[in-house]
Amino acid sequence: MRKSFDKLEKCLGYKFRDGELIAQALTHKSYTKTKNNERLEFLGDAVLDLVVGEYLYTKFPTKPEGELSKLRASLVSEKGFAHLALKIKIGEYILVSAAEENNQGRNKASLLSNAFEALMGAIYLESGLESVKEVVTKLLESVYPKIDIETLFRDYKTTLQELTQAHFGVTPEYTLLRSFGPDHKKEFEMAVVLRGRELARSKGGTKKEAEQGAAEQALEILAKEIK
Repeated sequence: MRKSFDKLEKCLGYKFRDGELIAQALTHKSYTKTKNNERLEFLGDAVLDLVVGEYLYTKFPTKPEGELSKLRASLVSEKGFAHLALKIKIGEYILVSAAEENNQGRNKASLLSNAFEALMGAIYLESGLESVKEVVTKLLESVYPKIDIETLFRDYKTTLQELTQAHFGVTPEYTLLRSFGPDHKKEFEMAVVLRGRELARSKGGTKKEAEQGAAEQALEILAKEIK
């Protein structure tokens, strides 16, 4: 178990002393009902909210509270954490059930985001806030060379369409996989498909939001393949 996480730890710039702790942080509830990452996810969510808030406060000393709040909301969202998770290829290390594996769980923004939160919660438990700050700061600056409202709220669907037209001569299609939840809080899961291949899927409070999330993940996947 220790050896299998070496590459991930190298990406993080942090080596766990407790091999069981990192294993738990990367264990999805579908894999086992006990010793999964839900409690660490809960802790990591709170820690990340503070770390990202402090990072923005320090980085932008003249920005008003309202703008800082918008930036933080975007960075600590499911999509924001999934973006960081993709950077360190966390999906390759998550322990999931066979059913979740077949359902492309490793590509789900929610699963990636939760695992990232759990991993940060595990680092906090083992080494404290400063270690989490070091890891998160490095990741934020690597994934977001420029942090502003325009960059964080850009139109991923348009960017993806431009990319696929330029490299493949076709545009992606979006498919509604399911809608669920009460009428007042409906959620939608959309998939983005290119030439019959599902690239990614994402959930959102509207179809448009879910499409944007799927497009963002698809951009990450294609960027690596085109290279």
